[in-house]
Amino acid sequence: MSFEFLILIKPLHPTPFFGAHQMNQDRLFRQTRWRLASWYAGVMGVIFSLSGLGLYEAIAHAHWVTFDREISSVAGTIHDSLEPLLKQPGIIEPETRRLLPDLCLADASFDANCSGAAETNDKGEKRRHAIGAVSQGNYYVRLLDKSGNLLAWAGTELELPAAADREVWQTFADSRGVRYRHISVMLHSRDNRDWGYLQVGRSLQDWDDYLSVVTVTILMGLPLALLLVGAPSWWLAGLAMQPIYQSYRQMQQFTADAAHELRTPLAAIRATVESTLRLQHLDETEARDTLSTVERQNDRLSQLVKDLLLLSRMDRQALASKKITCHLQDIIGDIEEELAVLAVKAEVKLTRDIRVKDSLSLEGDERQLYRMLYNLVANAIQYSSSGSEVTIALERWQQYALIQVKDSGIGIAPDRHKRIFDRFYRANSDRSRSSGGAGLGLPIAEAIARSHNGSIQVESELGKGSIFTIRLPLNN
Repeated sequence: MSFEFLILIKPLHPTPFFGAHQMNQDRLFRQTRWRLASWYAGVMGVIFSLSGLGLYEAIAHAHWVTFDREISSVAGTIHDSLEPLLKQPGIIEPETRRLLPDLCLADASFDANCSGAAETNDKGEKRRHAIGAVSQGNYYVRLLDKSGNLLAWAGTELELPAAADREVWQTFADSRGVRYRHISVMLHSRDNRDWGYLQVGRSLQDWDDYLSVVTVTILMGLPLALLLVGAPSWWLAGLAMQPIYQSYRQMQQFTADAAHELRTPLAAIRATVESTLRLQHLDETEARDTLSTVERQNDRLSQLVKDLLLLSRMDRQALASKKITCHLQDIIGDIEEELAVLAVKAEVKLTRDIRVKDSLSLEGDERQLYRMLYNLVANAIQYSSSGSEVTIALERWQQYALIQVKDSGIGIAPDRHKRIFDRFYRANSDRSRSSGGAGLGLPIAEAIARSHNGSIQVESELGKGSIFTIRLPLNN
């Protein structure tokens, strides 16, 4: 008497709980994506703001230095031209008008000394300043005595007191808000006596207008830049979330598959025990059958748990293994001997093709390497049709050993070549005891190959069989 049951329950429609759970998860990922996009745009906004401020300060400093140099140059030219004309301290000589034709005296009215006092040429035209910058309209010149009292001025008319401050550099604004900047330079007479002071300055109106345009451009450009950054921020946030989302979905799938694999033997054990308990009389044969079923399902559970623990340790690289010198020819021979019975039972011919004369060896865990190859060969036999052949080939390529497991079985579709190494995945979705395992054999084999700095590749076509190629680094 044997009690074994396989219970598969598949709902016709997703339950409201799982549907709501999925909606909550999707909403959580969307919210996280919005947060990432907002943070990215915010950080870029701060960067753009600091960059704009730095650009403004750089432009302002460059223009300020340029203005100071320009004013200093004009003041130096006027200073060098005036000093040879000065005789008595505080006395403006008539020859000064040749240099500054529209020079206005501070102790006379504007109409009498500024409008009509400027000299004219033979054609009646007003004579230009010897210093071209003064005639451009932005510059002004002021002459002060040693006490700082205004003696005369030329150029732009200013609203300044008669007695002015004599600091070297000054910046001020008139009643209209127009800013000016000037420099004060000491003047000496011909006999090197202190004559007074020369102030040369210019209006900063054109500079302030330019900075206003720069400010408006930066302030208007910042929101536009943030809008342009918004779309890339959303795209980058989605790109950053994609691996996390895929990992989460894989974890969900892994949990569901693991639960299914664990539930199947548990359901069989429970059904066997419940059926046994319903019997009024239990003889020894029935008890042994029940215990055999429980033991078989328990072994299945134990193997599944061991495989999961092995994969978990390999993921964390925490698997303690003893590295020894492993000879691949010996491992292949042991595999062929052990799986010969399985091959005979499946009516499959198992052969080996050793293409090297010397022994190929590497440092590794012999038990893991044995299991890696065992999984591949057993898998090839399992999915090979009756009368076909499975071959284990070994050859050397440069500093690597190449192990190939070839079969002429059902084959694998090209779009599933990568997925067959996913945990619990089956190419034909078979979960029967005869041909379907837990779907962990290939993932374990790949993890073992990676732990030995190797790799596994697959070549396969539907109906034409498969070739699994293992590449492992050799000792020499």
